[in-house]
Amino acid sequence: MPELTRKRPEFRNINAFKDLTTYRLPAAGWVSILHRVSGLLMFLLLPLIVWLFDTSVSSEISYERFVSAFAGGIGFVPAWFLKLVVLALIWAYLHHLIAGVRHLWMDVSHDAVTKQFGKTSAVVTLVLSIGLTLVLGAKLFGLY
Repeated sequence: MPELTRKRPEFRNINAFKDLTTYRLPAAGWVSILHRVSGLLMFLLLPLIVWLFDTSVSSEISYERFVSAFAGGIGFVPAWFLKLVVLALIWAYLHHLIAGVRHLWMDVSHDAVTKQFGKTSAVVTLVLSIGLTLVLGAKLFGLY
């Protein structure tokens, strides 16, 4: 009896340089990995977040120092680098929030646990987080 189905490849020893470069991760996989990365980024930059918040709300003088940090930098750190770090924080927050809502929705709704919903919601998560980051980044860099 002839075999009509094609045999799937079997990977026993995965070569990181040969096999992983050709593997295509689905959008849901990217969202899952980036959700973890964004959480780690926010955790690691928590001291900066606390400093930014404290400096912005303590007094009028500290608020002026906060504003001048984005105009002239802090010590040896130029203003554009500080803005890039804050832009990364903006992306991390937005992506983590949107992906978290996506995960919560899939936990609560049993109808949302389908392959099509996973793909669609992952693409929406990526588009929303990147789009909102671009809008807020344009504001941060003074484009409007």
